[in-house]
Amino acid sequence: MSFGDKAILWLHIAAAVFTIGPGTAAIMSTPRFIRNRNAVVVGYLLRTTRIYSFGTLLVLVFGLVLTGMTHKFSQWWVSASLTLFVVAFVLLLFILRDQRRALTALDAAEGATVADAVEDSARAAATGEPGAGTEGGPAVIAAPAGTATATASLTVAAVERGRIASFGGLTALIWLVTLVFMVWH
Repeated sequence: MSFGDKAILWLHIAAAVFTIGPGTAAIMSTPRFIRNRNAVVVGYLLRTTRIYSFGTLLVLVFGLVLTGMTHKFSQWWVSASLTLFVVAFVLLLFILRDQRRALTALDAAEGATVADAVEDSARAAATGEPGAGTEGGPAVIAAPAGTATATASLTVAAVERGRIASFGGLTALIWLVTLVFMVWH
């Protein structure tokens, strides 16, 4: 192996270590913060996943250059690795979409909760005290309209959380299979 081949190999390995690992960690952390309804952290994880997902294209570029330099395109494990990479990258695009949807749903649920709190305090100010009606009997307060919106948004976030977890696990498995192919040959 020439110096150029070794340099491209090291760039390929470095790109894999420094993009695929952190990207997978960000994906696998996302469901926990969706469950905790922490929209700020989910936003950071979305941005992190986006950066590292597109950074994985460096792994593909260096791998293609190395394969071309060493004339190994005809070997089965290279074809299998390229196919798995394309599948994993498409899954990363689905994960990014699901993270965006979950973030939007969490923001909508948070907005509905804030609107409910404002509406409840306005009702309390209008009646003089919470729970007291104007005739001295118990107040009949209809459920705020924002509650249904918050519930629907949290349901969407829960669905996206499951999709992110399943697609993230499948993507991690694909990366591991590809790693086995690379180490084995």
